[in-house]
Amino acid sequence: MPLKWPQTDTMKIYTKKGDDGTTGILGGVRLPKHHLRIDSYGTVDELNSFVGVLRDQLSNDDMVNDLVIIQEELFTIGSHLASDPEKNRMKLPDLREEDVARLEEKMDQMDAALPEMRSFVLPGGHPAVSAAHVCRCVCRRAERLCVALAENESVDPLILRYLNRLSDYFFVLSRQLTQDLGAVETPWKPRN
Repeated sequence: MPLKWPQTDTMKIYTKKGDDGTTGILGGVRLPKHHLRIDSYGTVDELNSFVGVLRDQLSNDDMVNDLVIIQEELFTIGSHLASDPEKNRMKLPDLREEDVARLEEKMDQMDAALPEMRSFVLPGGHPAVSAAHVCRCVCRRAERLCVALAENESVDPLILRYLNRLSDYFFVLSRQLTQDLGAVETPWKPRN
């Protein structure tokens, strides 16, 4: 028997309110879709999706669990970026200093077991390694956008620290995956 979509009076996915090129954020404010705040949380959302792509390629339960936690924290960051700092009255989930400390601890654990890095490395060697590098790059872009937003609007400095540390985490994770998966780490050899 085929499944039927339930007929309810719940909220629809489409509202048609954005057809004029604006979108609503928490606090009731509407902004143009090209606004830096929208670009910031949209890039965090993009990063979250790429983390999902990476997670789906891994079989190490500890790494998968770490990435799920990171995805939850990215949703937390997105909720803060998607709200007007002055007009929003909704209680938002919190990001904590220990979230940054956990990333540092994970990096230190991985780094202790990795060979010393003697040059820059080219992304690649295995699809999971490449996915970790894509996460690193998108995270750096999200960080740059949030730094730009913070020049004119209120952004929790912890968000900036977290994104900075997270991009480093993805780099170290890429090296750990290279080792775990037996992939080749290709050094960058600049032309003379």
